[in-house]
Amino acid sequence: MGDSLTNRVAAWGIEHFHHLEFTQRQRLFLKPPEPLTPDASREELASGLGATLYIPADRGDLLTTIVRRAQDGICSMVLDLEDAVDDEAAPAAMHRVVKTLDELALTGQIRTAMLFVRVRSVEGIDEITARLGAGVALLAGFVFPKFTADAGETYLARTAQAAAELGTRLYAMPVLESELLLYRETRDAELDSLAKLLAAHRETVLAVRVGATDLCGVLGIRRDRDHTIYDVRVVADAIGDIVNRLGRADGTGFVVTAPVWEYFADHERLFRPLLRTTPFIEHDAVRFRNMLVRRDLDGLLREISLDRTNGMIGKTVIHPTHVAAVHALSVVTHEEYRDASDIAVATAGGVKPSVYRNKMNEARPHRVWAETVMRRARVFGVANVGVTFVDLLTASDDR
Repeated sequence: MGDSLTNRVAAWGIEHFHHLEFTQRQRLFLKPPEPLTPDASREELASGLGATLYIPADRGDLLTTIVRRAQDGICSMVLDLEDAVDDEAAPAAMHRVVKTLDELALTGQIRTAMLFVRVRSVEGIDEITARLGAGVALLAGFVFPKFTADAGETYLARTAQAAAELGTRLYAMPVLESELLLYRETRDAELDSLAKLLAAHRETVLAVRVGATDLCGVLGIRRDRDHTIYDVRVVADAIGDIVNRLGRADGTGFVVTAPVWEYFADHERLFRPLLRTTPFIEHDAVRFRNMLVRRDLDGLLREISLDRTNGMIGKTVIHPTHVAAVHALSVVTHEEYRDASDIAVATAGGVKPSVYRNKMNEARPHRVWAETVMRRARVFGVANVGVTFVDLLTASDDR
């Protein structure tokens, strides 16, 4: 492909909540989400991934599914050629991915999502690079499953080479899900090697993804509806170490995205829902809360909250109904924004009361937090005074 990135800059982009009507956006947002194009900073694009939906690449309706999901406000998708596709179906799925990307680019049916391909091997990058035509304008990059320090150099170097050959920017998202990270005796050495490898390819790596399902599978663990991934301590410990080593905010780290919320409803719920009723009463949405509980989405909301608490941004999802929850809880509240704004402009240390009169904001220890919030505010927007996640969830549900 001879055309330059600048000639294709409008080929894809991110604009969260673009699917809502203008009047809804005015009601919900003090500052609406800003659109991002491929020339945005790597940090902003990584923060803007939000809920990344995995779609099996062998679907017969792949093209219409992508278009429909983009219209529903999903801004990052992975066309999955790996676990979601049987071995015998892999060649046909590869053909469908290339054909779909080319057709979408030629018809202009999608411009509001980043599209990635999860390949089975490094040869998948070569095949896509050789066969892709106009679809290169829509390809944001590749996802690499079961990524390890030993095998990772080839994947990252080949991604950079493919980007040069195609005259575009391509990002890599390695998925950390190997036994080397799960087992305590090998974890530190593997994380140290991964940190060095990823740092050497910093401009290629968009974000680091965590594959908790595979980590659980190594030990024969399957989550149920009563537990989040943070209740599975052996995996939660590995996640904590991954964020500690690879998610540092000192310029050496990367955005680490949270794993898929996957559970199996193989028994009745043992514990009461932790989703408070009061916020829903205040917004006349008690029936909506009951629906969330019936569909076990209260567990998803709790896990998303814990994701943020544990230093992760964005989340892998395998069902489109989970996207609204991830995005609703990604919007910066008015209180967060006022606190972060005050801290961000502080030129020295010290303590200042929050304009909400319910806390003290310390400039030095909270500066990195404030910078992260301000970046999230640009890509997910700032809610109006009095607008909560309930309003954002119900707005998406009303469509």
